[in-house]
Amino acid sequence: MIDQDLATAKSLEEPADALAAPTLALIRERLGREPRGLRAVAVSDGAGLPMVLRVASVVDRKPFPTLYWLIDPQIALRIDREEAGGTIALLQQRIDEDPQLQAAMTEDHRRHIALREAFLHDDECELLQQTGAWPALTERGIGGIANFSRIRCLHTWYGAHLVIPNTVGRLLDAHWASSADARAVVPE
Repeated sequence: MIDQDLATAKSLEEPADALAAPTLALIRERLGREPRGLRAVAVSDGAGLPMVLRVASVVDRKPFPTLYWLIDPQIALRIDREEAGGTIALLQQRIDEDPQLQAAMTEDHRRHIALREAFLHDDECELLQQTGAWPALTERGIGGIANFSRIRCLHTWYGAHLVIPNTVGRLLDAHWASSADARAVVPE
């Protein structure tokens, strides 16, 4: 499975060293700072604008478990509003009540850990080994979360979902679809 995930992820990417100056400027603007550990644009929109970045899992010689960083401003704002409106609690309740969703989330985390490890450079692996910091990457899943049955941040889940579909991303897509359907129904 990891080979397929890695191939899928790499097929979407534009490596950081190949990014044009205007793209790097847009990334800086969307982040509000200089990007740290930028390895690639993982997903771009139809106009070629960056939506999700892949960042290094070791930044400034320290583990950084967030592999994918959502920078699309419209999606980020929509997720901000969902989080503020209690959507994490709503989705978490569904997960808590469904052992199949819990198992799927655990598998999502395990696949993400394997994918993150596959992107590590040899010198990063050596540093993690020397410093005893491997657990920060091997025991933490999407967004660096240690409890594989909890949602901590929809941004990290959805950024990862845009690269390799995952359980929480699918739940959020379904939530948005049902919300759109509800808004489309206008009482007479």
